[in-house]
Amino acid sequence: MKIFKGFSMVKGFPKSSSAFGVMINKEVQDHVRSWKFIVLLAIILLTCCASAYSSISKILENSNVPLKDGELLFLKIFTLSDGALPSFYIFISFLGPLLGIALGFDAINSEYSNRTIGRVLAQPVYRDVLINSKVIAAMLVIGVLFTSLTLIILGIAILVTGQAPGFIEVFRILSFLLVAWFYVAFWLNLSVFFSIRFSQTATSALTSISIWLFFLVFYPLIVNLVAQGLSPSAYASEREILSYQHFILGIMRLAPSQLFMDATTALLNPQVRSLGPLTMEQVQGAMPGNLPFWESVKIVWAQITGLVASSMLCFVCSYYFFMRKEVRA
Repeated sequence: MKIFKGFSMVKGFPKSSSAFGVMINKEVQDHVRSWKFIVLLAIILLTCCASAYSSISKILENSNVPLKDGELLFLKIFTLSDGALPSFYIFISFLGPLLGIALGFDAINSEYSNRTIGRVLAQPVYRDVLINSKVIAAMLVIGVLFTSLTLIILGIAILVTGQAPGFIEVFRILSFLLVAWFYVAFWLNLSVFFSIRFSQTATSALTSISIWLFFLVFYPLIVNLVAQGLSPSAYASEREILSYQHFILGIMRLAPSQLFMDATTALLNPQVRSLGPLTMEQVQGAMPGNLPFWESVKIVWAQITGLVASSMLCFVCSYYFFMRKEVRA
């Protein structure tokens, strides 16, 4: 057995697990040391910490007012806003895609433009190890960043309020982190896909950002135009109005940001019982109080499944096209 810089050779065949670990370590170091990640990290830390500070300040101003039935203190830190700044999860929905795009838009085409792809694959490294290590390393960086940021905010909240979060609060915050991770992973895998399809890094970056801006700005405008054109008359029945509202919500949920907002709303606010229109009979028959955690998950199970499926679909497409892509020496 011989070991060459982390690659283990046994009878001429490499240990893929060893090569995979070395590649992940190398990709994580490249991400952490890059200026684009440092700049985005500073922006995310400043904006999210400022939002958390405003929500904690709002909570302290109303410290003499007892919490309403069902309100959870540490969940309000992530959803409350004083009007000057958006809430924490709003910032995540806005800045998360930029983080995923920044970590993935030059994942593959930079190897071609720098002419390092042939050198890497000339080593005992398989093609699938290369693309898998790039995606998993970026997802590890995203997961560690979001977890660290959440722990910092919770630590500050504990020091300021003198209270500790309950088990239910911790469980819901962890589920929110998982949903945010899959949300950013979708944009990461989408940008990796464009980095495979386009040879220029600028083209892949602009394409990814264009799709993000389309869903952020133009898609809601298009849905509003469709909603105005299909709006029922003033004499429409209750069934027709409900069908119209469900249809418009279904169109809105084609956007990844809407799926993330729906899932986050139900997970961080246990009093939410539905994300769609309700009839008067349903409202009158509802009992006040918090929903159990699994009931909240059932409400947004379709949204969570949509985020996971879209992320996996982008990765599968990236994997397929990269394995068929020609590599020249």
